Amino acid sequence: MIHVSGHGGGTTLTGTVFERGEEPPSYKGAPDEDAAYVWVCDEFYQVESGGSAIEIDGEEIRVAFESPMPRGFDTREQAIEAAREHIRTQFARIGVDDVTVDVEKETPA
Repeated sequence: MIHVSGHGGGTTLTGTVFERGEEPPSYKGAPDEDAAYVWVCDEFYQVESGGSAIEIDGEEIRVAFESPMPRGFDTREQAIEAAREHIRTQFARIGVDDVTVDVEKETPA
């Protein structure tokens, strides 16, 4: 597994790239199990009411979550670039433009 995390506005969003041989999600809408790399991460957007409260740059906002949309890729580089872009997009949806993205391969215990 490869964890891709974005940090901005005082909060963090982390998703996972599953590599060939690892068990990616199997719920409705998950990509074909033959995909070499599968990216999975939450998607959210800001709402006026309802949703969940989070603090961004010291201000409380409310966000609603969408069902994660797993995406399959042929190469590790494609998956990681899509993950980076996804993370940046989610932060932009809540008004955070200054985002640091980290990529870390999980080491088996």
